[in-house]
Amino acid sequence: MFSSDSNDGSNDGDINSNHKGDIGLLCHYSKPPLSLVPFFGSRRYVGSTADGKDKDLETNSDPAVNTTQLLQYGPFIDRFPVSMRPYLYLTRLDKPIGTWLLYWPCVWGIGMASFATGMPLASMASMMALFGTGAVVMRGAGCTINDMWDVKFDRMVERTKTRPIASGIISRPKALVFLGAQLAAGLAVLVQLNPYTIVFCLGSMPLVVMYPYMKRITYWPQLVLGLAYNWGALAGWSAVAGSIDWTVALPLYAAGVSWTLVYDTIYGHQDKRDDIVAGVKSTSLLFGDNTKVILSGFSATTVTLLSLAGYMNGQGLPFYATVLGAGTAHLIWQLKKVRIDDPSVCWQIFKSNTWFGGIIFGAILADLLYSRYSTDSSNSSDSSRDDNSITDQK
Repeated sequence: MFSSDSNDGSNDGDINSNHKGDIGLLCHYSKPPLSLVPFFGSRRYVGSTADGKDKDLETNSDPAVNTTQLLQYGPFIDRFPVSMRPYLYLTRLDKPIGTWLLYWPCVWGIGMASFATGMPLASMASMMALFGTGAVVMRGAGCTINDMWDVKFDRMVERTKTRPIASGIISRPKALVFLGAQLAAGLAVLVQLNPYTIVFCLGSMPLVVMYPYMKRITYWPQLVLGLAYNWGALAGWSAVAGSIDWTVALPLYAAGVSWTLVYDTIYGHQDKRDDIVAGVKSTSLLFGDNTKVILSGFSATTVTLLSLAGYMNGQGLPFYATVLGAGTAHLIWQLKKVRIDDPSVCWQIFKSNTWFGGIIFGAILADLLYSRYSTDSSNSSDSSRDDNSITDQK
């Protein structure tokens, strides 16, 4: 397991309204800071305290940062103690869209495995809560890893130069200690699972660490991101079943990877000008003006693979009706509405993918409830007929 909320996008302003989003790892699904004014004062950080008064904190000076301006973290983070704010900002805690996009594949796997194994709904809900906690923690750890890797790139890009590590508010040694605490918290969640899942989840860490480097050497970093970000689909299944039925889980995982290529390519179009300057590669740059055509193919692949996973798992009509109906309609809507040269539209379309994830989980849950309710009703009817038959014989 590793690990942004659909806050109202009308005030998603960053340093430059034409540069939105983040390039980060698992965390890079970060809504732009809510309030930038615009970033730093001379060698000091300024943030509002709980009583509304400004308070200064010493920071590391950095020539990459304009030291004549001031940073505020926004209304959510500014509610916390001043010493905590840079670390909360580092984890993108106020921008949970990335956490949702990490979480949805986890509960897809949990839901389909529960359908197959008959796990009680209360146990399923408990497992979902555990994975939700892990998603929050490990998405934050992913942010820290990414920002430690990308500190030089972040200083070159207008919208990321105020990140705590790039700006010098958090030093690399302090970031490393903080990362250790995050990973320890993640491990505390992980050990609540069965041994098979514990070992299996550890296998995702090379992908997590590798992703920031991929942006330097290939135009397909989104593929590596998808492999890491959808690991939870496999882990969710194994957490319920104690092993993995690859005939179901593999197409489910591949569907998530294909979906990631859709939404992260849209996301990357926000930053393509800065990415060219910084030397960052992406499918957004690779696909260019052909983006909509290519993403149509990945969208169709996503729906096809979800349907295959459902078929292999014996899913019923509610699953297929929702996936093929609402799921397909949402992907078509995205590709129709997105304007790849308009960062604000790209951000809104990207952010809407939390609804797609919810639609797919809704399909799984609806089918699970329908199958159990209809089975219980059928068994109840059969029992009633048997009782009547016995009474008649008497």
